[in-house]
Amino acid sequence: MSPTPVYAANPSRFEHVSHRRVGASGLVLPAVSLGLWWNFGDDRPLQIQRDIIRRAFDLGMFHFDLANNYGPPAGSAEKNFGRIFDEDLRRHRNELIISTKAGWDMFPGPHGFGGSAKYLMGSLENSLRSLRMDYVDIFYSHRPDPDTPLEETCRALDRIVRSGKARYVGISSYSADQTRRAQAIMRELGTPLVIHQPSYSILNRWVEEPGDDDVSLLEACTEQDMGVIAFSPLAQGMLTDKYLVDDPASRLDSSRAGVSLREDMLKPETLEHVRALNDMARERGQSLAQMAIAWVLRDQGAASVTSALVGASSVAQLEDNLAATKNLDFTGEELDAIDRHAVDAGINIWWDATRSTAGRE
Repeated sequence: MSPTPVYAANPSRFEHVSHRRVGASGLVLPAVSLGLWWNFGDDRPLQIQRDIIRRAFDLGMFHFDLANNYGPPAGSAEKNFGRIFDEDLRRHRNELIISTKAGWDMFPGPHGFGGSAKYLMGSLENSLRSLRMDYVDIFYSHRPDPDTPLEETCRALDRIVRSGKARYVGISSYSADQTRRAQAIMRELGTPLVIHQPSYSILNRWVEEPGDDDVSLLEACTEQDMGVIAFSPLAQGMLTDKYLVDDPASRLDSSRAGVSLREDMLKPETLEHVRALNDMARERGQSLAQMAIAWVLRDQGAASVTSALVGASSVAQLEDNLAATKNLDFTGEELDAIDRHAVDAGINIWWDATRSTAGRE
């Protein structure tokens, strides 16, 4: 087998994607970032992963988003990315934004999940070893933990930044009220949260819904000077043409089945709305995936999303998704039409799962 050619980055890489500032911080992200939730575990050839990561960086996607449990198996995405980083991207470390998280199940026992200081700080130590790095740029509390005092989680995030093992900290899947409370604690500690990572798509608009005080999560983040990076803008793949077939269940990826997308989510009435959205995308000269990403990144004034996290199983898919940034403008008529088809598809699995950890062994 011939050795992998030495990687030389595209010198014009920062000209391909627009950049957006993260809240009131000095941090800047590309409008589209690469998420390694799927396709970067041990079930995929390392060379394909390398090709995607190299191409992403060449196209200006300098932000790579991970978590301790990404795979499969859990933890393998960090290890695979760490190897590619060490061999290809280390010389570009100062140009990169690398993020990781802890909060969901990682290993057995009472300290293998949640928001305790033991779990968060120990997980980051493990992540840094896997990533072959001294620090990450953003570390997230991956989920609110109803069984751990919020003050403990926040103190752990503060200590992580002060230790130099993360440059910034953020939260993921917290409600508007939880976000406000966490930010108040973090400001008191002297380490404000800079970013929130919620799920957000045409079929999952919970971040726009008013909370108990009539403030949505998007509005709360703006109020708290935080940026927003949206994950799953393609609704776990539903906002692609993959499931617009006679038997959509036959196209269900076995690795995701029962994890992020279930057969019962592919209801005929939901898919009829997806078909209508697909027709709209064609009229705009975009694929459905491109329109879905563009919609998440659309101008919403002060409450606009900073970056959209996309995955990729191939270089071609990566390039297709990134092309969404060529047309981020929507007419009022288009937005109204999308609203008519933006049904809640019941895919916000993270929200229900954060309400309680009761019964977990």
